[in-house]
Formats: sequence, structure tokens, C-alpha cells
Amino acid sequence: MRIAIDAMGGDHAPNEIVLGAVEAVKHISNLEVTLIGDQEQISPLLSDDQKNIEIIHTTEVISSEDEPVRAVRRKKNASMVLMAQEVKEGRADACISAGNTGALMSAGLFIVGRIEGIERPALSPTLPTVDGQGFLLLDVGANVDAKPHHLAQYALMGSIYTEHVRGVKKPRVGLLNVGTEEGKGNELTKKAYTEMQELPIHFVGNVESRDLLNGVADVVVADGFTGNIALKTIEGTAMSMFSMIKETLSSSWKSKLAAGMVKNELRGLKDQLDYSEYGGAALFGLASPVIKAHGSSNRRAIYNAINQTCYMINHNVNFTIEETIQGMKHTQEGEE
Repeated sequence: MRIAIDAMGGDHAPNEIVLGAVEAVKHISNLEVTLIGDQEQISPLLSDDQKNIEIIHTTEVISSEDEPVRAVRRKKNASMVLMAQEVKEGRADACISAGNTGALMSAGLFIVGRIEGIERPALSPTLPTVDGQGFLLLDVGANVDAKPHHLAQYALMGSIYTEHVRGVKKPRVGLLNVGTEEGKGNELTKKAYTEMQELPIHFVGNVESRDLLNGVADVVVADGFTGNIALKTIEGTAMSMFSMIKETLSSSWKSKLAAGMVKNELRGLKDQLDYSEYGGAALFGLASPVIKAHGSSNRRAIYNAINQTCYMINHNVNFTIEETIQGMKHTQEGEE
């Protein structure tokens, strides 16, 4: 399998992107990587006998300040655009970027294309839980507005991914809401609840945000506006808590002594709460796997994103989504 990677996207590009790719080809069998970016910056990071990695040279880059749609349409030689072209033209099975999220979504839609029957893709990271199992949250910002059937499609795609890639049998799918009772929420969630009950998934009903990290569901569905707020709240709370703990443990010689004794345990807890450990955020609903790595990704996060992408390719996740959607469509047409 071959994965195209935007080597110039992200806060630590190209160094961490390239080094993450180098680690991946060492440890993942049958993996080939195409790095797209400035060859003068990429080549020194590769060994002379580096195997299974090739470079497509370009100096054009889409920055975080660029307007996404305009940048994808005008910067034809940008590393992210050329990356998506590799997938569209069949030279790569999937692609990964830690760059501009909006531009990646635009490149996915305009270049890679959607799965037939999916109206809107969903951006879907896996977040940590206290038991270490994690849960998939979608959508977290691909579409700030959504209709009930969009949420139903998110639920279906999330269930398929969680079962086939994360290995969760009969994944529990919940709808993020202001209460757990049926009938709670606004018109969107009420109608989405009804539609999700009809899907071939294990729908467990409404779930509240306070229960997410306790593992109330394996897949949590929300519109992009709500999902993005939930994601940023979880991320911000974790960062603030660790900042407070660090300040407390450095406030006196006694606390510093205690900190030294639990240093490894605290580092392990921090890793457990780092959602980059689970890989990137997949853009579900596109014709081929498109993965958004965190903008601040280091080499380990890139390695995890590549590993996640390989699982998606090996388990034919996109094909399974398309096949399921088409099967449901034919069933509905037959009932009519």
C-alpha cells in the first residue's frame, strides 16, 4: 500500500512529518510513502539508503492563514493539493496532512471526492476515556450545520470504522444531547434520534457530554458546531488540569519531592489523555481515506496517524461504508 503525505503541513513540518514517516516504513510491512514538499528540506532528513519513501518536489504550501477553498483552487502545486491528486489518480491509497483543516476538507471534497450517497463528510477523531478504550467523536467541524439524515450517516460511518478498524464488536453509538431521555434536545437531535433508531447499528440513545470520558459510548454523534465545542472543551480542560498539577507540584520542596516519585505515572497519564496517541481525525464519507493529523503533531503522532490509515486501507473501511449506504438505499427504494 502507498500513502501520500503532505510533508509541509503542520507546526513542526517537515522535520516531524518526515521522521514519523521514516519510523512507519521501518515498522509497518508493505508500506510505501510519498512525501510531497520541498526536497531540499526533506532529503537531509532521510538516510542515503532510505527505502520505500519517495519525494514529489514542490515549494508551494497552503498556510493556516489561507482561505481554504480559494487556496485549493488557486495553489495547484501546493503540497496538500498534489497529495490529494496522488489519491485521485490512483497512485496512492490514502493521504495524510497536519496542515490547514479547512483546506484539507476542501481538497478531499473537490479532488478525492465523496462516496456516492454521502452528502457531507465528517471529521472524526478518537478521544481518550478513563478505561483507555477511547471513543470516536463525529463531526468535530467539517460541517457546522447539519440535517438529521447527515447525523444518521455519521452514526453509520462511525459504527463501521469503530468495528472494522478499532476492533470493537457491536460498537455502542450515542447521540450527543442535553439529556439522556428520549425527546430531549432541539429539532435536529429529536429527528436524528428517530432516524438513528432505524439504522443497522447498536444505538444506545442520547448521551451527555459529562459522561464522554467515562466511555458511555464507543461512537458519539454530533453536528460539527457542537462536536467542535466538545472537542475543544475536552482538550482545554486536560491542558489546564496538567498546568494546575504542575504548578501545585512545584510549589514547595515537599511537593517537588512528591513529583519526583510519581513522575513516570504522571507522564503515563498525560499520554493516556493525548488523543494524538489514537492517530489522526479521519474525514469519513470520502472515496478514499483522508486523515487530518493534529497541527502540532510530533513524529509519534504522525506514526500513529499512518498506522491508523493502514488499518483503514487493509480493512476496506471506505468500501464497506459505500456498500452499506448503497444497500440501505436499495432497500428503501424496494419498500417504496
